[in-house]
This record gives sequence, structure tokens and C-alpha cells, in this order.
Amino acid sequence: MGPTGEVVFGSPVPVCSDNQLRWDLTPEQIRQASDELIARTKKVYDQVGALDLDGVTFENTLKALADVEVEYTVQRNMLDFPQHVSPCKDVRTASTDADKLLSEFDVEMSMRQDVYQRIVAVEEKIDASSLTAESRRYMERLIKLGKRNGLHLPQETQEEIKGIKKKLSTLCIDFNKNLNEDTTSLSFSREELGGLPEVFLSTLEQDGDKLKVSLKYPHYFPTMKKCFVPETRHRLEEAFNSRCQKENASILKELVELRAKKSNLLGFPTHADFVLEMNMAKSGKKVSNFLEELARKLKPLGDEEHLFILGLKEKECQKRNLPFNGELYAWDTRYYMTQVEEIQYAVDQNLVKEYFPMEVVTQGLLGIYQDLLGLSFELVDGATVWHPDVTLYCVKDRLSGQVVGQFYLDLYPREGKYGHAACFGLQPGCLLPDGSRQMSVAAMVANFTKPTADAPSLLQHDEVETYFHEFGHVMHQLCAQADYAMFSGTHVERDFVEAPSQMLENWVWEREPLLRMSRHFKTGKPLPNELLDKILKSRLANTGLYNLRQIVLAKMDQALHTRQGLDPAEEYARLCQDILRIPASPGTNMPATFGHLAGGYDAQYYGYLWSEVFSMDMFFARFKQEGIMNPKVGLDYRKFILRPGGSEDASEMLRKFLGREPKQEAFLLSKGLTVEQDAGTPCPC
Repeated sequence: MGPTGEVVFGSPVPVCSDNQLRWDLTPEQIRQASDELIARTKKVYDQVGALDLDGVTFENTLKALADVEVEYTVQRNMLDFPQHVSPCKDVRTASTDADKLLSEFDVEMSMRQDVYQRIVAVEEKIDASSLTAESRRYMERLIKLGKRNGLHLPQETQEEIKGIKKKLSTLCIDFNKNLNEDTTSLSFSREELGGLPEVFLSTLEQDGDKLKVSLKYPHYFPTMKKCFVPETRHRLEEAFNSRCQKENASILKELVELRAKKSNLLGFPTHADFVLEMNMAKSGKKVSNFLEELARKLKPLGDEEHLFILGLKEKECQKRNLPFNGELYAWDTRYYMTQVEEIQYAVDQNLVKEYFPMEVVTQGLLGIYQDLLGLSFELVDGATVWHPDVTLYCVKDRLSGQVVGQFYLDLYPREGKYGHAACFGLQPGCLLPDGSRQMSVAAMVANFTKPTADAPSLLQHDEVETYFHEFGHVMHQLCAQADYAMFSGTHVERDFVEAPSQMLENWVWEREPLLRMSRHFKTGKPLPNELLDKILKSRLANTGLYNLRQIVLAKMDQALHTRQGLDPAEEYARLCQDILRIPASPGTNMPATFGHLAGGYDAQYYGYLWSEVFSMDMFFARFKQEGIMNPKVGLDYRKFILRPGGSEDASEMLRKFLGREPKQEAFLLSKGLTVEQDAGTPCPC
């Protein structure tokens, strides 16, 4: 058992509760503000870089850089976040341009050898024991990052690295902008959309006598799960995995080549080795062993599920008088996986949705997080936001009444908006130049079905899980109390960053929280016990195939960043066939639609599975043992896992919360696997 006891929260220094973010900037103001921000920030770097090497101090070097980083981070987020959410295309374009300009500037500043030399001089001159642990970590991290940028290498090599870094940032921005701006839709007759409920069909736009289905999540996934017409699913899946194929395929090829080249210049054999140096895993070999071992353990389960689904398809083909050739295709998987839930576990997804109206889920979710983490949330009336759908909440510590931060909720799709679900940190919670604490501000952006005059917004159970997960990231952003912006919020090792949110997904698989988050949208009646039991039992439905697909994506990502000259579409197709025994659709290019490859998860997608080892261990060792709504455990979690941000190593946070080294046992059990004798021993990761 980990430590429990009274945990007092509250900043020992005054909290500045100003939200400095503005969302009314015009394209011209965004351009002007970008230039001004660059000039102000460069001035500080120039001052530090011009210091006499004998005259460097903690104050004039490290603190000067930390202070400018706080202002720069807030202003930069204010300028580059609108590309993901603004309803105005001109603003989105200006924001994308600002992001490119600021990314180039980031590269320039990261490659300042004069500044790097002053930081090294401080380290040589100063007594490290006179610094706080976090200040020491900050100084060591800056030196480490300098070396990872090649500032110890000849000038000519530095210039080459700088050019590659600039090109990489532009390519990543373009890759994701292409996906965000994609407006592809397909039109189908009502017959071609057979199996979809009227409440869903009524939300679709008319196209003559047909209905338009876009490739955005609220259209694509329900259709793939419930439409019984294979040709409709085939056309949709093909279009979905061919989005932006032409432009993004070439971008991805160039990204992979440039990453490999930069890593080689820095002395790393592969880009994966370069990236993993800063993660918990440390090496590609460890990642490869982890994925191989997990695939081996999951294979019998996946084979069993594959066989069962094939049987379902055969029956369906007989029932609908369709040919059956004993094969499963990419457009079959979600449809038959949904059937597994409905047949094997008797969970009717259309019925389940009726108990999860958006307002009830939101109210329940916010209530659970408040009780669990000792917080209080208050809706900010009349807040300035970027779209009328968006709401803003103020968060306070329940015991001290001190402001912790604010969060925005932007939950519905619209044209040009970021197409997935994500949490964006906007204002880092850290110390300001005067020593007071800046409150943290974050935004949760999602794409749940928007309510209409005729139909409320009803969530699938997996969407409730997504909501809970992303809101977990919001809480991490807000509850972290690091001193430095560099360590604020979710700035932890990339292969740990998902663990705090993944752990909180467990609440949507527990009776008490589910009852708090559900009520029938018409009758107001609670979720019936019988249906609730079926939902809980269905947690292991398709777990083999689902996790094997995660392994396909993780292995594809590792392969692209360890082996040269691979064709991403071909490698993905090979892995699908080898691991899932389900071919990728000919002519599609799933990697070209996979935003993670250009969104900071390069060579790190394995982290979703890796961090689950820790998330499951935390949940089962503490919350499941001591009470899932036990506020003492919740406060321990807030203190040991959320509060440090990135100011401590993840392994240290876990040891403090668990009271021991992490183990793999809970992770394996959560996948429906039997636990081998040694799984209770500390895990190799």
C-alpha cells in the first residue's frame, strides 16, 4: 500500500489568477504579435549570449531564460492554438503561418551556441547544492538539450541540423493542417445506410435524395459500427484511410528521411534511439522486446476472436444473401467487433447511447473529478471564447479555496477544426518572474455529436471513455505545480504522459461512477442494473484484436524510425497481415492519415501500451484496493503523480504513489491474459 494521509494543497506563494489568453485577434494582429514576440524573446537570448563568461550567474542566465519562457509559452499558444479551433479560415491560416514562423524561431533559439556556452559556464561556476532540486534539473536539462541539438559539434554540422529542424517543424504543421482541413464526404441512399438509427440519420445533411456522410469521427465511426451494407462500409473505410494521401504520403517520406539524417548527425544510429534516450524505455531494443512479448501473449486471444468474428460474418452473409469467402477485411472489423459486444455480451450500443446524454455525462464527470481530487469547478459566465459552443470553468482547491487554474471545453465538430480528441496546454502553471505562481489554463478539444433541435447529443460508451481520458490530461495540466514552464503540466516522459489519463479511464468501467454519469435522455431514469452489468462485463470484448492493432501501429512507427527506405503503406499492410491477419485495403495509405507520426509521437506510439503498465498498476494497487472514490487516495494521486509535473522522473513518482516498484500483473490481467509466475516481480520497463 502506498502512503495515505492528510495532504494540504495550496501554493506557498501567491497565485496570479489572470487568464492572459485572447481569442479575438485578427489575422493581421496574429502576424504582428508573432513578430513582436520574436523580437522581445530574441532580445533576452541576445543579452544572455553577450554576457561575459566570468560574469554569468543563476539570476542573469538561468532565471532570465526561465522567465522569458513563461511569457513566450503563453503568447505562442495564443497565436498557434487558433489553427486548430477558430471558426474563421483566415484566422486558422494566419495561426498556421504564425506556428511555422515561431517554430523556425524556436529552432534558431535552440541552436544558440553563445547561450549554451553561458549555461555550461554557470554549471561549472555555481555550487549545485545551492540550487533547489528543480533548478538543478532545469540547468541539467538545458545542457542535455544543447547536446541533443548538436551545440558541441562543428559549426557546419550545427547549421545542417538547424536547417533540418526547421524543415521538420514546417512539414509536421502541414501534415496535420491537411487532415484538419479535409472536407471529404460521401453520399448514400437510406438503403445504403441500413442498420443506422433514425436519430443518427436525422443529423445528416441532404444531398438531393441522398444523405451526406463526412469522414469526421461522429459520422465515420457510428456508420462503420452499425451499417449492415458491406459496400457502404468498404467505400467509407477506403476514403477514410486515403485522406490527404497524395500530399501527406510525400510529407511523411520526407519526415522519416530527415529525422534519420538529423539523428545520424547527432551520433545516434536511428531516430528511435535519439528519441528514446529521453523516455522511460531508453532504447529501441527494450521497446521491441516489450511489443514482441505482448504480441506473443495476445496472439492466442486474437486468434480466438478472429475465428469468432469470422463465424459472425458467415452467419450475416447467409442471412443477407451475400457471398462469403472466409476472409475478414478492414471495413469489417468495427462492424463485427460491435456485434461481439451485442451478441456475446448482449450490449445494444444504440440503447446504451440513450443513457449518456452529453449534459448528464459532463455533469457527472465534473462531479467525479471534483470529489476525487479535492477540487471545485465553477462555470465562468460570459467568458470570452473562440466559438459559442465553448465553455470556460474556473478550478479551485476545495480545502484552501485557492485558484488552481481554468479549462475550456470545446466538444463539438465544425469545419476546419482539429478532428480528434486532445488536451491543449495554453498557459503553463509555473512561477512568474516576481516569484508568484501563474495559474494553469488548458483546453479540451473533442468531436462528439452536436445536439440539434430534434436530437440531443448522445455519447457511445467508448466516447464517454475518451471524454474521461482527455479530461484526465486537463487535470494533469492544472494540478501540476512545477516552478519552471519547462516542467509544467504534462511535460513528463512521453512514454509516461498517457498513464495518468489511462488510469482515470477505469472509472467508466465501475458501477458507481457510471450511475453518476448516466440518465435516460427522455425518461430521466437511471441506467438499469441489467444493462449496467452487461456494459461492465463487455470490457474484455475484442481486447485481443484491439491491442494487437495498437501493436501494429506501434511497430509500424518503430519500423519507420529504425529501418531506412521503408514504404509506410507497405509496412503497415505487412504488419496488418502478419499480426491481425486482416489486409489493409488496396490503394489506401493509413500512415498518411496518422496524425501521431507528425504530432510528437514519432517513434513513441508504443507509449500508449507501455504507460498502461503503470496506469493499471496504480489503479488496482491503490484505488481498487482502498476505494475508487476514496478522497485520501485521490489526494495522494494528485500529490505524487499530478503535482510534480515533469519536475521529477516518472519512476520516482510511481515509487512514491505505489510504495514499491511498478509491476506488470495488473496490466496483463486487464488484457484478459493469464499471469505468468514472474509477472508480480518489478517490470523490466
